[in-house]
Amino acid sequence: MTPPDSPHFYQPALGHGLPHDPFNAIVGPRPIGWIASQSASGQRNLAPYSFFNAFNYTPPIIGFASIGRKDTLRNIEQTGEFVWNLATRPLAEAMNASCAPAPAEVDEFGLAGLTPAPSRLVQVPRVAQSPVAFECRKTQIIQLQGADGGAVPTWLVLGEVVGVHIARHLLVDGVYDTAAARPILRGGGPADYFEIGADALFRMARPAWP
Repeated sequence: MTPPDSPHFYQPALGHGLPHDPFNAIVGPRPIGWIASQSASGQRNLAPYSFFNAFNYTPPIIGFASIGRKDTLRNIEQTGEFVWNLATRPLAEAMNASCAPAPAEVDEFGLAGLTPAPSRLVQVPRVAQSPVAFECRKTQIIQLQGADGGAVPTWLVLGEVVGVHIARHLLVDGVYDTAAARPILRGGGPADYFEIGADALFRMARPAWP
């Protein structure tokens, strides 16, 4: 008999035995990759990705995972460009609207009631209402593999940030105010999100060595 205080253990390949897969909740909350792209013919696309993060500092590289060959992935393969837009609490409903499984010919900017604004260095527009945007050029697209070496139908898209837009009110004495932007993060449940607030802030300086 399993002791009541022992951890729940499962092998993902055999199922988790729970009402909802806990993996996304454990690795979270996660920043949202709200990615704007466009096809070679100029068809705009805007979609959020919950498997997203920053991966390098100099040069700045961000990435997201496309589970399946979606319009965003195909667009970036064609043009080599995309724009990440910060998803905030005031834009949460618009962000959610842009994740509808619409056909490729549907412009999610219009679907979500958002304004496309011109970028400086790439052809892909950014979300005008978002306070922060990264203009990116593709560096790598990597199809993931399992431990057995078999291909997984998921593609990691990495891009170098070549241009950054920041609303001036978020720069306080030249320092970016993360909480003031009210970013939203993806939780683990089927509809769970979190918002960062100033009351959650604490600081720890990196220790010196030795």
